[in-house]
Amino acid sequence: MNIRKAVFLLLENLPWNVFRQTGNIETYLLMKEIKDQNQQSPEHQASSIEQESKEDLNL
Repeated sequence: MNIRKAVFLLLENLPWNVFRQTGNIETYLLMKEIKDQNQQSPEHQASSIEQESKEDLNL
């Protein structure tokens, strides 16, 4: 197995492996959410950040 594939598999399963080791569901869900956000398209990420900024200003 090449190194890139091994690293990909490690990172792909990281949230689940952390949960298996710690049993902390909050950490698992947070890591999964971060991973999912990182997989979004750059345009969608930019619009999400802009929307969050507008929401923060309205507080």
